[in-house]
Amino acid sequence: MNEHIIILTVALLVLLYGYISKALATVNISGPMFFAGVGLLISPLGLNVSQVDVNADFVIIIVEIALVLVLFSDAALLDLKLLRRSWQLPARLLVVSLPITILLGTLTAQFIFPDEPGIYMLLLALLLTPTDAALGKAVVSDPKVPKKIRSTINVESGLNDGIIFPLVVTVLAIITSNLTHIDTGDSHWFQYVLQQVGFGAFVGAGVGYIGAKLSVISVNKNWMVGSYQNLIPIGLAILSFYLAEYFHGNGFIAAFFAGLLVGNTSVKARNHIEDFAESEGELLVLISFFLFGLAFVPQIIDYVTIKVFIYAFLSLTILRMLPVMFSLLGAKLDGNKLDLSTLAFIAWFGPRGIASILYVLIVAHEVGEVSGFETLYATVMVTVFLSIIAHGLTAQPLANWYGKTHNDN
Repeated sequence: MNEHIIILTVALLVLLYGYISKALATVNISGPMFFAGVGLLISPLGLNVSQVDVNADFVIIIVEIALVLVLFSDAALLDLKLLRRSWQLPARLLVVSLPITILLGTLTAQFIFPDEPGIYMLLLALLLTPTDAALGKAVVSDPKVPKKIRSTINVESGLNDGIIFPLVVTVLAIITSNLTHIDTGDSHWFQYVLQQVGFGAFVGAGVGYIGAKLSVISVNKNWMVGSYQNLIPIGLAILSFYLAEYFHGNGFIAAFFAGLLVGNTSVKARNHIEDFAESEGELLVLISFFLFGLAFVPQIIDYVTIKVFIYAFLSLTILRMLPVMFSLLGAKLDGNKLDLSTLAFIAWFGPRGIASILYVLIVAHEVGEVSGFETLYATVMVTVFLSIIAHGLTAQPLANWYGKTHNDN
């Protein structure tokens, strides 16, 4: 595989999608659908124009940078002051619905895949719990949808990947300890997780806070060229990642905490990060969807079974929607209880996308092989693929319908 061909293909895709993106939106074809579809088209499953290993160095680098910037941007765009004023709905989703989703997902996986280790099924549930608002972009960007509903979906998506990742790190540490024949009764894996999470959070928070303060000082003293205000957050995100890794912390957790501190220390920085997330950041996400179709799907397709499809369908429907609707029972918006259509609307728009893809590629990199994890990888792949299609096609039509029936909110 010639990496330059992949780079050229990505450039051509960006140009093509840019030229026809608005036209595609009119027929409910989203960016993730387009990029993943083209990746699949030129993969060995389609025209066989190119193939790539998911553990190829350039894939790992793109995935790492994409995840760093996604976590950093998601955290930075969370306005903690605003969240304190309207925290009720997001809190229900994150404190009540999220753990129920993990529990139901694990138990259902063990029932459907009884021969798989329980710890693998817990990891599967964790990988498929984070939601991706980008797959239903029309829902969180369409002004016809009430602002508080859009904010609730956005906040859930922005926070749940940061909450889930330390749990993924923990479970992955237990699994890799087993694979390397280290006694999990020993405190080795537990110390490793504490170090990863603790050092990652500490370094990230430090880099974010100091970096944001220096930016404020520089802007106030007119030392910084205006265009560089968009670049500073990117530098802080990457610095926090590598600095945490150097001190044996988790770089992804560091990126999340760095973004949280930057976005809530400087309003100007948060605005620049939002601009970045909607342009350069989205490009990296779309490239990740392209690599998903090109590299990940072909490698796992042989392990797709009826059971995998059943779990994927349940993950996108019952396992997601029931916990969300249960957690929001009795909740009020502007003094009125949420009706059934609102509960179902919020529950449905929990797409599985970029976080699941990037997390599972990190798992693949850490364990080093597919053998033994075929069911896990195949289930994540099918769930994300179905979500790309289902949520991409339904986002705008359902946003239009909900906006018309709830325009008084």
